[in-house]
Amino acid sequence: MPQKIRILPEKLCNQIAAGEVVERPASVIKELLENSLDAESLEIRIEVERGGKRLIRVMDDGTGMSQDDAFLSLERHATSKIQSESDLFRLGTLGFRGEALPSIASVSRLTLSTRSMQSEEGWEIYTEGGTVKRAGAVGIPAGTSIEVRDLFFNTPARRKFLRRDETEIGHIADVVTKLALAHPEVQFRLVHNGRPLLEVNRHGNLAERVAAILGRPLLKDLIELRQEGPEGLCLSGYLSRPDANRSGTGSIYTYINGRFIRDRVVQHALMDGYRNLLLKGRYPIVVLFLSLDPELVDVNVHPTKHEVRFRDQRLVHDFIANSVRDALRPSGWLESGRSAPMAVEPAEERDSEPLVMPLAERQEGGRGVLPVEAPTPANDQARRGVQEALENYGRKLGQAAPDAARFAGARQHGPFAMPEPQPAEQGPPGFFSSLRLIGQYRRSYLLCQDEDDLVLIDQHAAHERVGFEKLRAQYRQGNIERQALLFPAVLELEFREAALLAEFRQDLDRLGFDLEPFGGKSFALKAVPRILGDARAEQLVRDVAGELGSVGKSGLVEEALDEVLALMACHSVIRANQDLSPAQIRALFAELDQVDFNGHCPHGRPVMKRLALADVERMFKRT
Repeated sequence: MPQKIRILPEKLCNQIAAGEVVERPASVIKELLENSLDAESLEIRIEVERGGKRLIRVMDDGTGMSQDDAFLSLERHATSKIQSESDLFRLGTLGFRGEALPSIASVSRLTLSTRSMQSEEGWEIYTEGGTVKRAGAVGIPAGTSIEVRDLFFNTPARRKFLRRDETEIGHIADVVTKLALAHPEVQFRLVHNGRPLLEVNRHGNLAERVAAILGRPLLKDLIELRQEGPEGLCLSGYLSRPDANRSGTGSIYTYINGRFIRDRVVQHALMDGYRNLLLKGRYPIVVLFLSLDPELVDVNVHPTKHEVRFRDQRLVHDFIANSVRDALRPSGWLESGRSAPMAVEPAEERDSEPLVMPLAERQEGGRGVLPVEAPTPANDQARRGVQEALENYGRKLGQAAPDAARFAGARQHGPFAMPEPQPAEQGPPGFFSSLRLIGQYRRSYLLCQDEDDLVLIDQHAAHERVGFEKLRAQYRQGNIERQALLFPAVLELEFREAALLAEFRQDLDRLGFDLEPFGGKSFALKAVPRILGDARAEQLVRDVAGELGSVGKSGLVEEALDEVLALMACHSVIRANQDLSPAQIRALFAELDQVDFNGHCPHGRPVMKRLALADVERMFKRT
């Protein structure tokens, strides 16, 4: 019988390994930069020609290598980073596989020049396609320089998949940016075709490095995060305020023990922290560092090391989500630009003075700045209409009218009621309560003064956040009511989905789902959360099972509940084109100061916008 299994030649093995590690020029630069950083370099220069297709040169001032180490570094699985199996679970370096240099050398013409600090002379090795062609002593400064020419010259099929020079240099700049953000103590310089593209000097802290790379104007929109958690977890970095966001995830930089990663658990936890604060399809700007015991995370799950595996995914997920959520509570950043709390005038004085200038009177059609008016019978009729709409909405969800009333409460006390004046509380006022009220614009927007700044507040968005937070608090304080299904739905699942549901049945039970095994891969859905109804329950359970499998935690049920509560709040609070009295506005402000995340409505729209005095003067050419 002819032999079918054979051992591949070393050259072919190196090219296969190169296919895993070296995808494009940016992959080469990533591997070389990680080696330079592991060598304790403080200055790194990257020179590129034609997007890295013709030339890649990385020079550093690190520890360098001796002659013997220089030759060994070109052998597969030769590394100074680990020595035993146990070292794989205590990794403190960026590189450790010992595959980068031999993989790159096998698909290029590579020149390695290096000198250790203890040696008087350096050593230079030239290879083609992984084969050493010449080597000799050379006089160079301490450090290492690696020159890669004609990438994929011996694998033309791979070279055809490279993109235009502009595309490739874009990927290279992205790699340099990610590593530069994580190492503010290192100077980076990127040059393309002889022209400098990126140059950042050494910085003493992360904020200066973020300003140098992402732009100094961005700093005013960032919130510093520093939080310690269980089992040695530590989270630090910067988060953008919800109103500073992007259309994609390209501005999310997450690191684990100094290594840039794009992990599903971290990404999911991050967006969970921003839930109900961003518009759909918008993403925050984040530079976040998670530090933990290396034994709690496995970074050796992918050749490019972009993915990791946590020992306890749920612990990490909850820690990140809760830390982000706490940092985004507007207990300090909402008032940015205010040097000190503004004194609140006595109620009787504020009631007596006009809220707008005499010339700014009501104009027909709702134009101009409108004075705030006292309640009218029309307002009472509108309130009754709101209560009726809420009851109708409750019946659409399969609820009886009393259930809707349970959430809304009486008109005077429910979270959706028109704010009524309350007795003044002792103590310093909150941000919104400290604003000086000017008037109401188009019966929809509240004009206020904060020291010298002009503040515009969307009255519907503001009261919507108040109503939503109160609704959610009431809902969570009581047991989640279930609605038994007259005919239980039998869910036919895949093996993986069935195993996940069996594992996380208790979590689903706490959220109001009653699932029972129905034989084999089937489950009987016997009850659902009453507020959700059964219209989307089956698909929701399947989605929850899939998310539990990918990140170890699912927020889909809570998101669905929040969507319903947000919709109920939206239809049951102060609307646009509605007159409010000064007392009602101050009551709204007082309530707004008492709830979390009061800078945005539950759908992510901003509650307020600030216009600085300098901007107003600039508009009128008074600067």
